[in-house]
Amino acid sequence: MCNCNCNSQKTTAVKATYSTVEAAAAAAADQAMLAYCQNTFSVGGVMLDASGNVLNAIHNNVVIDNKTNDPTAHGERQLIDWYYDQIAQGIEMPAPSDITIVTSLDPCCMCTGSIITGGFKVISAAFDTYSGINYDTRADFPSLTPELALVAQDTFSYPAVNGDNCFSRPASSAPVPAFFTEDVINVQTLALCESIFDATLTQVKESINSDLPPDQLKNIKELPSDDPIVVALKAIYPDALQYTAPTRGAPDAGLAPFMIDAANTDIAQGGKGNSVAFLDYFGNLLLCLSGNEKASLIQTAFLLVTRNYAQLRYNLRNSQGDEKVLPYLGHPKYGTFVFSHGPDESSHSLIELGAYGSTMEGALPAENPDSFQYGVPTITQAELDAYCQKLPPLYSSEIQVHPQQVLDQGLIDALTSGLPTV
Repeated sequence: MCNCNCNSQKTTAVKATYSTVEAAAAAAADQAMLAYCQNTFSVGGVMLDASGNVLNAIHNNVVIDNKTNDPTAHGERQLIDWYYDQIAQGIEMPAPSDITIVTSLDPCCMCTGSIITGGFKVISAAFDTYSGINYDTRADFPSLTPELALVAQDTFSYPAVNGDNCFSRPASSAPVPAFFTEDVINVQTLALCESIFDATLTQVKESINSDLPPDQLKNIKELPSDDPIVVALKAIYPDALQYTAPTRGAPDAGLAPFMIDAANTDIAQGGKGNSVAFLDYFGNLLLCLSGNEKASLIQTAFLLVTRNYAQLRYNLRNSQGDEKVLPYLGHPKYGTFVFSHGPDESSHSLIELGAYGSTMEGALPAENPDSFQYGVPTITQAELDAYCQKLPPLYSSEIQVHPQQVLDQGLIDALTSGLPTV
């Protein structure tokens, strides 16, 4: 990994116009190099308007200072949230259909769902045969429904790469936007985008592997109410620690009021009445949040829960130290996420399934294989299982994402009757 003293930035304001696909891909590769120097996953992207003007350039910020900062901070997701933030500030922006995101690596499930939900175009430099949405490199998008696959085939571009070696390829999927005067990526740029990611993936995962196993975790309820960890947690979610599941990993109807309250907030904030609760290893309710789709179409409930928990841990680790924080705020893979509604095959659910995979950071622990639960089904369990099996290999094979309905019938009944509808 990089040992230089470079000062990489979370976002980069670039005043430039790119008239060739190669120039735009090279700019995305530059962002990937900044990510490399930050010791995070080496992926970057640029957002262009319909004339090729750069609106913003951002690299991956999942890892900062060798600690997980935000598992959802992929370049594409950050660019899309930035776009909606500009609109919220009253800044005039082009329509999403007039915007192209150029990324150094094929988008993951979370970013693909975000791109499709928002209605943006995307150009991918390198393929990603493990977690990319075009993992089979045939641009048939087998993880998507036929309807969403057609959307991707119209808006996802994989330009030709020149040369006569293993990095070369023909163009596939959608043509690049017409403002590009040349539509070919130089083989050296493609090789950089692919190799810089592959070469550092294992090292980045190892650099953040500092979490404690379950037998070293401590119950946060043992801390006094004025402890900095408890104070910081309740600043995010005032009802934290007001519920504990009777059995670890098996919430009951006592969780329902918190989820119903958050689901009502979700409707008020532009959603469809979804909410997600996070219970720690001991079954304590730490967070139960809604989405905020008024702020951004891709700010779903799960993204806000996992992002808030990660940044809570990151900030407290910086201020209080790992020895104080990590025993009480364990890795989320040892906890339980409870969704008010089960996933379906929509782009919104693809965002959340992908973000869950990014949150787990690897295979699920044997002692906690059911960390993804839901109350009210949206599609049948068989349909959901079949859908998850079609996700890229990272999700379907390594992590083995498999949402399951909660076991407690009282919780199912309470959510079924109490959740709001739109």
